[in-house]
Amino acid sequence: QVQLVESGGGLVQAGGSLRLSCAASIRTFSNTFSTYYMGWFRQTPGKEREFVTAISRSAESTYYADSVKGRFTISRDNAKNMMYLQMNSLKPEDTAVYFCAAGSRATMMPLRLYEYDYWGQGTQVTVSS
Repeated sequence: QVQLVESGGGLVQAGGSLRLSCAASIRTFSNTFSTYYMGWFRQTPGKEREFVTAISRSAESTYYADSVKGRFTISRDNAKNMMYLQMNSLKPEDTAVYFCAAGSRATMMPLRLYEYDYWGQGTQVTVSS
């Protein structure tokens, strides 16, 4: 129903910035991009995928992990079926594969991994020390 593709990952020096993008392809007659809550998660080898940030359907609400609050900003453009993650003041601890995700439940718990139905393939972010 939904295909998600992340882009924008790469190498960056500590203190630098990076902008990730997530492009959504909607394959249903009844749903649009605004049907879906969107979120970003990240994962490092040997660890479980962890919540980073999420944004509600009309962007009226956003949620951030404490570790990224004040440094990362999530946004979406429903007309373009796009979601973004602006990452500033990057730290080596931010190094991970970043995944975008979409959830269509009527009632969402945006911080919970299993609330999301669709996932992108991930994009690598590496922050050098």
